[in-house]
Amino acid sequence: MPFLALEVAHDAVRCLRAPLAVLERRDRALADQLRRAACSAVLNLAEGRRRRGRDQTQHYRIAAGSAAEARAALDLAVALGYLASPGDAWARLDRVLALTWPLVR
Repeated sequence: MPFLALEVAHDAVRCLRAPLAVLERRDRALADQLRRAACSAVLNLAEGRRRRGRDQTQHYRIAAGSAAEARAALDLAVALGYLASPGDAWARLDRVLALTWPLVR
């Protein structure tokens, strides 16, 4: 059975390829933070899917926090002039947050 939040999180990571390539040249630390946050969102959604109870909810909370962190990293990249816009990845990460909200509240 498909898990939409996980699918959208994977899609967000795919959308980060180009922004990460730019960031690698301009600010390696920010690129690393963005990559780790996006990967954390995917991995915690996948792990949480196989957990139950409070343990599951905690993984979904971490995934949501990581998606928010990745969005913030994209916002910083734009504010610092590294990227012209956050692109499609920001919208997909926002969708991950919307999909995880009912799972964590």
